[in-house]
Amino acid sequence: MAVPGYQDFMYPFLNQMKDGKEYKLQEIYVLLAKHFRLTDDDITELLPSGKQTLLHNRIGWARTYLSKAGLIKVLRRAVFNITDEGLKVLADTSVNRIDNKYLSRYQSFNQFINKNVDKPNTDVVENNRTPWEIIEQNYNILKNELQDMILEKILECSPAFFERLVVDLIVAMGYGGSVKEAGKAIGKSGDEGIDGIIKEDVLGLDMIYLQAKRWNLDSKVSRPEIQKFVGSLVGKKASKGIFITTTKFSKDARNYVESIDKRVILIDGQELTDLMFTYNIGVSNEDIYITKKIDLDFFEE
Repeated sequence: MAVPGYQDFMYPFLNQMKDGKEYKLQEIYVLLAKHFRLTDDDITELLPSGKQTLLHNRIGWARTYLSKAGLIKVLRRAVFNITDEGLKVLADTSVNRIDNKYLSRYQSFNQFINKNVDKPNTDVVENNRTPWEIIEQNYNILKNELQDMILEKILECSPAFFERLVVDLIVAMGYGGSVKEAGKAIGKSGDEGIDGIIKEDVLGLDMIYLQAKRWNLDSKVSRPEIQKFVGSLVGKKASKGIFITTTKFSKDARNYVESIDKRVILIDGQELTDLMFTYNIGVSNEDIYITKKIDLDFFEE
């Protein structure tokens, strides 16, 4: 048979993990290929880009969506197990298929699908959208998944690596002069953060104070942390600062920076990965698809 759609893999994927053990993605590839009795030709069929098999791509997306809904938990890279909610789904005898529509009952899944979108896309399954809408929605989903992966990798890396990452990003955005100069301006790591002064422009006509916190995603940077940072600005007689974190800022922290006379920019994990995406830090182009429109001037006689 042909390789099933990624939604067709969701229930069998979850069911393979009902014993509660840890599974590697490579193991799931083999188990699901046997489950659907796929031929060697099916297993080796490639995407049009030729860079990945269709089987791995579709199972990978099934894994992503199950994870975002909270039915499985990623323990480390490409290793996961079933959650209590996943076991609860399998225990429900009325459920014999899991797809996007079913997963839409989970808030975490909806937040992932609709991240950076002004209003929810309730038609993620019905496909009653124009081709342009479908392209845009799927582009956002791919971007969201990539940004989540970037944050996971940052948290796996050392504080020193995070320091270099921030320097590379700041320079790519046009600040700090060169990587060498910006690197010299950054102080030594401490409590998984970095502190330093960088040039706002290549000539150093103005300076910006920088602080970054590599914190776990389930934490929040609160107002007291920002107040300490602003105190550091006062001590250095600086008027501008950037506070970067891998996690989120509390509402109180954001309200505080709006009430002070110092110019302080807060960059949370979502904004950090968005900037990395925009300035090509830690990412590279996978494929480029060019859409075209008719050139009406060409047909003028």
